[in-house]
Amino acid sequence: MIAYLNGKLTYKTPALVHVDIQGLGYEVQISLNTYSQIQHLESCKLLTYLHIKEDAHTLYGFFDDAEKQMFLHLISVSGIGASTARMMLSSLQPADIQRAILMENEKMLEGVKGIGAKTAKRIILELKDKMKRVNVDTVNLSFTPNNTIQDDALNALITLGIARNMAEQAIQKVLKADPSTTDLEALIKKSLKSL
Repeated sequence: MIAYLNGKLTYKTPALVHVDIQGLGYEVQISLNTYSQIQHLESCKLLTYLHIKEDAHTLYGFFDDAEKQMFLHLISVSGIGASTARMMLSSLQPADIQRAILMENEKMLEGVKGIGAKTAKRIILELKDKMKRVNVDTVNLSFTPNNTIQDDALNALITLGIARNMAEQAIQKVLKADPSTTDLEALIKKSLKSL
């Protein structure tokens, strides 16, 4: 098991990074929460979780332990896979997920793409007792100035498994409704909700 990676970030998108460690490059799937913490860094330490399936070995990275623990809690729920857990952590901050579970706010969880009423109820049922014992720190997100906000949002949505044309339409819909959107996190979250 790979506990963490500490190295140079050679490639960054809102959903994927490449970490170079002494010439060996690791491809790491990340959430929007983690991206917001590392977007301006040249090197960093990412806590990791290696997800092994029959057809793939996927490495997920987290900037802090609170997000990693929330990810592990989410994938322990029947019917929630690693991709859905990452989608949840890209749409909501770990503290928001914890709050939604504790307050039995199904609507907030259903606001995440791929989470329906039954799944939201299952998450609450299976995690409510665990969330009472967890202390999750809040994370603030912002956008990257390197690429256009639309490109970053599009790349994030595509990496999260959304078809390019659907992602483009969702982004355009959000920007048409609110042309002053300059926050990457807000654009991605609104786009996910509009799908």
